[in-house]
Amino acid sequence: MNETGWRGSPEIWLETAYASLVEGGVEAVRIQPLARKLKLSRTSFYWFFKDREELLAALVDRWRAKNTENLIGRSRAYAETLVEAMLNVFDCWLDRDLFDAQFEFAIRSWALQSPEIAEEVSRADEARLAALADMFTRFGVAPLPADVRARASYLVQIGYISLNTSEDLATRMQRVPDYVTIFTGQSPQPRELDRFFARHNYVPGEPAVAMR
Repeated sequence: MNETGWRGSPEIWLETAYASLVEGGVEAVRIQPLARKLKLSRTSFYWFFKDREELLAALVDRWRAKNTENLIGRSRAYAETLVEAMLNVFDCWLDRDLFDAQFEFAIRSWALQSPEIAEEVSRADEARLAALADMFTRFGVAPLPADVRARASYLVQIGYISLNTSEDLATRMQRVPDYVTIFTGQSPQPRELDRFFARHNYVPGEPAVAMR
């Protein structure tokens, strides 16, 4: 077995730290408990990270890349209409590969204990809101209404996450057309909804599947 194998790897330590953060909050992200989970020695950790603070910083970097960068990316994705652009953003709320709601909840909970993380969250919120406002202005919405619509669409989803709300996929999908109409002022066309539903493997009328 090579040296990296028996010590783990940076990715394995980070993935275990992520799981611990999501399950138990930042206090659960400690070197010895992580080593026990991995069945590795505590000293193995130090081959990859200088200390716990460096590991925590890596978690924040992972959250920033996963949630903020993906959300901004979806706001800039090609769309022929404002409704289609909004549905591109909605992909984030339905695809964990694009936006991890549990990770978001864990980071925001950590922010309540840490001024530094609270600043990180504030910067992320500002960047996400700016990207959404830019999306609206790209389709001809004036700056002030664009800002308001961006805040409405984003803060509703952050409310879902902060309240740890759970609803089945069918219920979420049934609400999508009205949410889009409220946020954009335009009603989605059947073909736009059909493409959106197909991306998420949803067939109207099929049995409910629980989701976050």
